[in-house]
Amino acid sequence: MKKVFPLIVLLITLSVLGIIFIQMSWIKNAISLRKQQHEQDINTAISRIKEEFYQNYFGFIGQTPLDENTKNFLLQKFTTSFMEKEDVNRVIAQSIKRSGIKDRYEYVIKDIFQNPIFISPGFKNEHINNTIRVQLTPENSAFRETLYLYFDEDNGYLIHQLGWVILGSVVFTIIIISAFALTVRQMFNQKKLSEIKSDFINNMTHELKTPLATISLAVDALTNEKVINNTDKIRYYSAMIKDENKRMNKQVEKILQVARIERQEIKLNLQTLNAHDIIQKVANNLSLQIEERKGSLTLKLAAAKHTIEADDVHFSNIVFNLLDNAIKYSKDEPRIEIETLNKSNMLLINVTDNGIGMNKETQARVFEKFYRAHTGNLHNVKGFGLGLSYVKAMAEAHGGRVHLESAPGKGSTFSIYFPLS
Repeated sequence: MKKVFPLIVLLITLSVLGIIFIQMSWIKNAISLRKQQHEQDINTAISRIKEEFYQNYFGFIGQTPLDENTKNFLLQKFTTSFMEKEDVNRVIAQSIKRSGIKDRYEYVIKDIFQNPIFISPGFKNEHINNTIRVQLTPENSAFRETLYLYFDEDNGYLIHQLGWVILGSVVFTIIIISAFALTVRQMFNQKKLSEIKSDFINNMTHELKTPLATISLAVDALTNEKVINNTDKIRYYSAMIKDENKRMNKQVEKILQVARIERQEIKLNLQTLNAHDIIQKVANNLSLQIEERKGSLTLKLAAAKHTIEADDVHFSNIVFNLLDNAIKYSKDEPRIEIETLNKSNMLLINVTDNGIGMNKETQARVFEKFYRAHTGNLHNVKGFGLGLSYVKAMAEAHGGRVHLESAPGKGSTFSIYFPLS
């Protein structure tokens, strides 16, 4: 999987880049073809202008050329001077329109001495260098005249012409890139879930293997001839089996509880509770563990209002999980402090420890199910990575919230906000 995953990402990346390259090449070719078409339309318009001028000229002199020689002879005397300005404007306008050109245009017709014969109102001297020059008369004409045609091409002409095509290409390219990004993101998530699942199975196996091994040894001991007739030994090993059985049930119940939370099947049995009493009770239950590690647990229950509407079991579990987490991730002698305050009609419970702390990445993920922080040199930290996800889910189910402040090597502070009764 480790080798296949980068290969899949590479192939998808190459595919997306190839599609984008083809799209850009296609748009570039389309623009080039449109430019060529535009130039062809201009040439067609010029041919039509000349043809219309000649037809008007032949009609003016009352003759229709019957052969090429007669036509060439008459064209040697061709001049636009015989036409009215309105006719010149009409011929040029109709020819350009029929050729499909929508650009604004100006023109001037000059004689052999560069004197204007006809000029459009908007034509300016600076236009002359950007005009299309059309010789209206043959080389051997007695009246050589030139048409200077200026097109005021819109800079966005091609965009207007290919607007929907370009827009569609851009939109579909964005969709392809977005789909690629989502696919890669989903693959990374699947990879992460696979790793989390493997870690969870390993942790669960370890957590259940230890009590099973203890139960197996206790059962073997009960069948020993030296123990079977000793009532005290039987009680001792029976109590050991019972404790380990409770321990396994507790682990299984924790997993089932998270599954129920995920399916939103948890029903809270809300009661009016004295938060200080429950905190004191949980602290007393864990005090022995802290004393064994030569640590200390300080209570600063200073909140004037500490009556809340909560589920007794879940609220106790929240406090227990936070204290248990503080004990687990303490390097040396744990120094834990529980403080209560009132803020904005809320009961604030701060649990501060002197543990290993967390970096920004760990803080962002610490409330995810099955996620476990890297513990450095601490190899005795056990669990499924469900405690803090449970705390967050239950706090929010009660209408509260969780906040975390931490820094590597400087401990952590978990703040739980609960609505007051």
